[in-house]
Amino acid sequence: MNLDDTPELKAFRRDTRDFLATALPGDLREKVMHHKRLVKADFVRWHRIVHARGWAGASWPLQYGGTGWSPLQQHIWDDESSLAGAPIIQPFGVNMVGPVIMAFGSEAQKRRYLPRILSCEDWWCQGYSEPGAGSDLAALRLKAERRGDHYILNGQKTWTTLAQYADMMFCLVRTSTEGRKQEGISFLLLDMKTPGISVRPIELMNGEPDVNDVFFEDVAVPVENLVGEENRGWTYAKYLLGHERTSIAGVGKSKRELLFLKQLAAQRRVRGRPLIEDPVFADQMARLEIELMALEITVLRVATQTAGAPGPLASLLKVTGTEVQQRLTELMIKVAGPVALPHDVAFLEGRASHNAGGDDAAAGLVPAYLTCRATTIYGGSTEVQKNIIAQQVLCL
Repeated sequence: MNLDDTPELKAFRRDTRDFLATALPGDLREKVMHHKRLVKADFVRWHRIVHARGWAGASWPLQYGGTGWSPLQQHIWDDESSLAGAPIIQPFGVNMVGPVIMAFGSEAQKRRYLPRILSCEDWWCQGYSEPGAGSDLAALRLKAERRGDHYILNGQKTWTTLAQYADMMFCLVRTSTEGRKQEGISFLLLDMKTPGISVRPIELMNGEPDVNDVFFEDVAVPVENLVGEENRGWTYAKYLLGHERTSIAGVGKSKRELLFLKQLAAQRRVRGRPLIEDPVFADQMARLEIELMALEITVLRVATQTAGAPGPLASLLKVTGTEVQQRLTELMIKVAGPVALPHDVAFLEGRASHNAGGDDAAAGLVPAYLTCRATTIYGGSTEVQKNIIAQQVLCL
């Protein structure tokens, strides 16, 4: 899809491509394009390169050190960086807690945290889900008791993505048990080095410890780390989730993966000819591409017609975007076929790296496929998103 209908946007896309061509390290590009595992150092390295160009806050206003880009410019940046094979800018700081601090934080919080988010001096994680409070997030029980100028935290978070790397956590805590369960929740900013916090990695079926249990035992958090008002955290949480669910749609990444799928299908031969020429496969791929095009148009429509977080419309983008991602990885595994099997077996036996044996193009597909099984669960499961759409968009 060509969105460059003005000279300004054409020039902006050229500038973006020129920057990516010269600034993106080849080893990072190779990792992304071949579905190899990226570690914290990879993400931080690219973030700081982008920050040096002044583009780390692609969606941020100028007053907070952002680019001030229009939604179309942000979309072009996402498009081009994804297609070029750039690592993502980790969303927990820039796309999630950053907008919350801008909208609801104190001036002191803005001065302290926003520059450190842009520079990647702080790596953030998200303290939302708990045992028994995942899709029903308002059932969370992590207790925060006010004692003088501190809150004392006791309880647990789980499925906390990349908490083992994090310097900071934005965390939902229970400060009251009165009234509706949504009314007793507050939004705190935590230093992960605070005594009493312990992190235990959880190994996923892709063989990687990408999520964690986080335990809190008499953890003292200064009251000045409260965002907004006490017991208003549910409002801030919903605002943040709107930003998260919009970014989870992942249009740029899916466009890159579609190109990879086409290349893979062109290389695989079935009954003497490339698989991409098979009518049944071609139909499956065409249907998926059409759905991706429709998703892209919807993302742009929502981005240009809503101010701030898109609210319940983000659920539409999250459902469709994650389903597209899963169908892409499913088709990739089908195309790879037996070539992916050695990697599959090796991962199940716990003895593989992402590049173990076999065809290099298929080496990262098994972990990518397994990782993608979670996309329709994290950030709010598909069932929850459909309820939101029914109630708040369709007014059923």
